[in-house]
Amino acid sequence: MGQTEDFSQARRDDNGAKAGEGNTNPIRVGLLGAGTVGSQTARLLVEQGEELSQRIGRRLKITGIACRHPENVDFPWIDKSLLTEDTESVARNADIVVELIGGIEPARTLVLEALNNGSSVVTANKALLAKHGTELYRAAENNNVDLYFEAAVAGAIPLVRPLRESLAGDTVTSVIGILNGTTNYILDEMTTKGLDFDVALKDAQAKGYAEADPTGDIEGEDAANKAAIVATLAFHTPVSIDDVAVEGITKVTADDIAAAAAEHKVVKLLSVVENGENGVSARVYPALIPEGHPLASVHGSFNAAFVHAEAADDLMFYGPGAGGAPTASAVLGDIVTEARHIAGGSVGPQIPLYNNLPKAPLSASRAVFAVCFRICDRPGILAAISKKFADYGVSINGINQDLKPTPHNPGYSGELQILRLVTHLCDEITLRKCVDEVCQFSFVMDNPSILRVM
Repeated sequence: MGQTEDFSQARRDDNGAKAGEGNTNPIRVGLLGAGTVGSQTARLLVEQGEELSQRIGRRLKITGIACRHPENVDFPWIDKSLLTEDTESVARNADIVVELIGGIEPARTLVLEALNNGSSVVTANKALLAKHGTELYRAAENNNVDLYFEAAVAGAIPLVRPLRESLAGDTVTSVIGILNGTTNYILDEMTTKGLDFDVALKDAQAKGYAEADPTGDIEGEDAANKAAIVATLAFHTPVSIDDVAVEGITKVTADDIAAAAAEHKVVKLLSVVENGENGVSARVYPALIPEGHPLASVHGSFNAAFVHAEAADDLMFYGPGAGGAPTASAVLGDIVTEARHIAGGSVGPQIPLYNNLPKAPLSASRAVFAVCFRICDRPGILAAISKKFADYGVSINGINQDLKPTPHNPGYSGELQILRLVTHLCDEITLRKCVDEVCQFSFVMDNPSILRVM
């Protein structure tokens, strides 16, 4: 696809007439992807077509649906004559290209070609935006078209547009969110039903909340992609997936959940982006949060984001973060928004990346930590661990011990003890170095869990 200067500058329709000049021709929509979200987006476009035309002032017309296996697509609302494997043909013949195929390639190439050809793009592709967002935002601006992606973060929850537009006059300092429904469901089941991680994961897979390969969710990668997008929007500075520190939930145990409950806390996987004195940080990690915090009441597969801005203060966004219909709702909202711009002969606000803020080093990360060791029950162990913490300058705020019989532990016939230490505020690098040295003691069994305390 080559550059089409007249189309990108004047926003002409398929007959060459300028938009916004009494034009009543339909606005062409090309769908790339006919999976869970793509099929539901097509359904909403068909079923709500008449009402949407009233909202827009022009009719929306699906001109093509590209997918890998058209022969397998069988939905009553999808005209089979629209189905094709030719993604480029669908993209070339659309005013709005809706990219729902996911992944980096060929999505990146298709989106760039659409933007460079004068078509606006709606996408739900978080991985693409987290990796190549800056390139795509600039391509949209250079070609005087729009790139919308509400569905890429938190499904149906309106979070992207408030950061992009509603808070454009404010200064956002932090966003703390539960941005992955799979991990929230697993942790919630562990909390409410006392399940082990593996059992809760299998339950999530059986109910369709987790993929057959759940790695991207449980290792925090999905939430990290969203954190990169949110940080870029909130702080007007390029933040990619490579800038995000990530820790998943695979090390969270039933003992961690029980200890949290005893302290009136819950464990949640948080996406945290902040603009502090040491620069911008974007992190994903499991953390202990008080039961009274709004994020503690986010159950099941729901998502939520807690935004702090200087003038607006604290804002909470909550709702379903995944699923075909909820995500399609966000996609359709972007399609309608862009169609209104086309009907009016305008474009929406671009994403101003005028800042080039430094990225805060990991050494600047300070928090209170709860560290849970599994150790052999012998005299002098607590003293040895306490001395090691003192050697590293990590102050211990509290200690909890619990004896648990484990007769099947290799090489040890006695009882194992769960030793849980809570620190005062300390830097993460020092804490982890200290824990690594403690793990060299022969009486420490397995890898300890380390949770931040919010």
